[in-house]
Amino acid sequence: MIICPVCDHVQPEGTECDVCGRGFPTQAVVAAPVAPLPELELTPHAGGRVAVQVAVLPELDSTRMKAGPDLPAQVVQDLELTRAPATGAVAVALLPELDTGRAEDDGVRTAAPTGAVVCRYCRNTQAEGLFCDNCGMRLSRARPAATAVATAKGPAADDDGWLACSTCHTPVRPGKACSECGTRARVEA
Repeated sequence: MIICPVCDHVQPEGTECDVCGRGFPTQAVVAAPVAPLPELELTPHAGGRVAVQVAVLPELDSTRMKAGPDLPAQVVQDLELTRAPATGAVAVALLPELDTGRAEDDGVRTAAPTGAVVCRYCRNTQAEGLFCDNCGMRLSRARPAATAVATAKGPAADDDGWLACSTCHTPVRPGKACSECGTRARVEA
């Protein structure tokens, strides 16, 4: 790692600092003259692999297996085999007492819900569309929304008593702090 002497920036490589641009001092590598030592034995061949004649040691035990099988296969008498013999053609009958857990189909299907949907994130009521026009989240079409009726709680309140935060429009209980921005919701009297 290189550490810049000016700004103490640490970087793995380079000739100048990535932050301040100061050039690092370079050291010229000078090849020192190498003289062979006269008492060293030189390698008799240069490069490549040369076949070397090696005599096998007679006292060394050879454990290498032969390429082919040298013994006939033997059956172990006490070995329990888990393979079952072939059973042949067996008639399969349904069990009349078995309950499949399904009722008979009567052909009547539940109609898909229609109408306005209230967004579960920003409480915006929207009649159509897959995404909320206010916050952009996916609308749940599993249950129809209740009709938006102005109640005595005020125009911004819904049926459960939630208000829209005056700053970020996040649903918040009256008199409580908003979980997103911390603004306290006004209690209308």
